[in-house]
Formats: sequence, structure tokens, C-alpha cells
Amino acid sequence: MKSKVYFTRVISGEKVVEAYRKLGIELDGRVAVKIHSGEKGNQNYLHPDFWKPMVDELKGTIVECNTAYGDAAGGVRDNTESHWKLLEEHEWTKYFNVDLMDAEGPDVVWPVPGGKILKKNVLGKNIENYDSMIVLAHFKGHPMGGYGGALKQLSIGCASRAGKALIHSAGVTDDRFETWQKHADSTVFPEAMADAASSVHNHFKGHIAYINVMKNLSVDCDCCEVAEDPCMKDIGILASLDPVAIDQACIDLVMNSDDPGKEHFMERVNSRNGIHTIEAAADLGMGSRDYELIEF
Repeated sequence: MKSKVYFTRVISGEKVVEAYRKLGIELDGRVAVKIHSGEKGNQNYLHPDFWKPMVDELKGTIVECNTAYGDAAGGVRDNTESHWKLLEEHEWTKYFNVDLMDAEGPDVVWPVPGGKILKKNVLGKNIENYDSMIVLAHFKGHPMGGYGGALKQLSIGCASRAGKALIHSAGVTDDRFETWQKHADSTVFPEAMADAASSVHNHFKGHIAYINVMKNLSVDCDCCEVAEDPCMKDIGILASLDPVAIDQACIDLVMNSDDPGKEHFMERVNSRNGIHTIEAAADLGMGSRDYELIEF
């Protein structure tokens, strides 16, 4: 059976809620809301006022983790003190309860049965405080992964600082940026991302939903201190219970667009072997690349 992916060309906070309701799922209990809070200086991330209707609908808690890079790569989110300050500057704490899940150790370690690269995933320990999760992803490019969507939010997004290093190094080390950067390549990194994503998806299975917003379509991620400006026009909002299908649908919408900027966007995706993350996640049984796009 094809996975259902709901799609609207109208982009607003209210349409995000409408997309969620199309899924027919009720996320209950303590709801983790995974977003990207935006690096200091980044101009493309989706701001808290955009996500507010959805977070309010679920009475959820914004969840984030520290990054694995520091001043050498730009950015201030690699330690709890400066990350919290940025969360305040970006007004996440103004609107919502916020949980920096790896602010205090120790991290939690989840197994990755059948993992292609990783046999364990290291996450911020507070993830175990939640009964359900919604992944609110800003779909865009990524300097290393090619693109960022639902699968990236599940993997790198939920990993602790040490877990991020483990993913980027394809399981070699949980050490800092200067050490792990040289271990990754365009085959094992996407597979490590898929491995990590599978552990989170399976933990919340039946209690997790995905929304991708195709807005501010830069080839760079919201983790970039200085990101390239968007190269394509906004496309829309997608919602699904299948993280593989929703990311594949986003890629297909870019590829099938008549926007001349798609060539630049897809060059970033393909040069990093980004679609292999989707392939690997499908191989792990997380979902299907075969989907039905239902426009509303």
C-alpha cells in the first residue's frame, strides 16, 4: 500500500495544523515537538511564530540538542549555556516550554537493530520523558547531507552532541568536530543518518507524525551561520506518518518543478549523495518511497 502524503501549496501556521489533522492521528501524553531552532546569524530558519499554531494545538514542548561543532565551524549551539541564550534570542522560550534534551548528562544509548553503519544511537536523555513526537522540519539543502528534512531531524536533530559526532563519523568517534569530520563520506554518512533515524522512529512508532515545510529553499541548512539565500520559490507544506515518503515527495516536488533554481538545489543534493539517506531508510523498513500525494 502506498504511503499517504498530504500536500498544500498554501504556507501558513494554520495550514500546518490543517495538514496535521489530515493525518488522522492524535498525538497524546507528553508531546515532543522537534524543530530546528536556527543557528545564530541564519536568515532562513522558520521562526517560532510560524510554528506556534501547531505547538499550541498539541500543547507540546519544543525539543532540541546541542551541536557537535563549535567556533571553528561557526555557530554557538555546541554548549548548553550559549545554546540557551540563542533559544532566548530567537524567542523560542518566549512562546513555548523548551527542553534542551542533552543539557545535563548522561546521554541515553538506544540500539539500532540491523543498522548498516551504527549499532547504537546516542541521544539527549530527556527524549525518554515523552510519549509522542511531531517532527516539524524545514525542508532545505544541507552542506554535508545534501538535503535536510524529516530523516535529518530524526537522526542528527535528536542526537546529543556526542551522538551527532558519532553519526557524522559513521560510528568512528563521538569526539569533537576536528576529529570526526575527516571520517565521513557520501556513502556511509547517509547510511549512518538512516540508522540513527530508525531508532527514534521505531521508539515512537504509532505515536509520531511528520510535517515538512518547503519554504526558504536554500542549498544550505539552518545550522549554517551564513547561509546562501533561497534559490527556489516556496513550494508548500507536506504531512505524513511516513518519514521516507515525505522526504521522497519533497525531492520529487523539487525535481518536477519548473523553477530554474532546481538545478542548483539538486546539484547540492546529488553531490552529497543525499537521496541515499532515503534509500537506506527505506531498506531499514522505516517507510516506503512509493506514496500517494494528496493535495488539499
